[in-house]
Amino acid sequence: MICAYKATITKSKVFMREYHLDTSISLYRLHEFLCRDLEYSSDQMVYFEAIDKKGEPVKRYGLFDFGDGSMDTVSLQSTIDNEELVLKYVYNVPMGLSIILTFISEQEYNRKLDYPCLVNEKGRIPDQFSAQYEDFEEYSDYGRSSFTENETEQEYEEDELPEGEEGE
Repeated sequence: MICAYKATITKSKVFMREYHLDTSISLYRLHEFLCRDLEYSSDQMVYFEAIDKKGEPVKRYGLFDFGDGSMDTVSLQSTIDNEELVLKYVYNVPMGLSIILTFISEQEYNRKLDYPCLVNEKGRIPDQFSAQYEDFEEYSDYGRSSFTENETEQEYEEDELPEGEEGE
């Protein structure tokens, strides 16, 4: 089965990626795909958390078994079968940085696509080792003056410099 998942970052209105995934893949293979797609180093400690409808973690799947199974033994299909439709991919454990993967819908298999695949994206990729997600689209000030209300732009003649900056 092919499923669409939407990837978002909590508190960011800018970042979004949509993936089409063959549900037979393991969470470890999904981790490898995400590392390639997001250009992350794959030698970091990571884990997935299954999130319930209240937003609380109910299971944790790591590189090592935390008691719910390890990423290489749990398939995406088994998470769907267990109604774990929201997965939190923690890609930086010390800082708690994560991406939320939310099941959107089932998709028709497309012979022209190689699964897993990225089908839609918006915003910049979050830095793997930065505690803050910054995207210039979120802070753009197009058409806004760079001066505050109390400041005014001074104009100078071509051969005139501001006082104190005259040439020697």
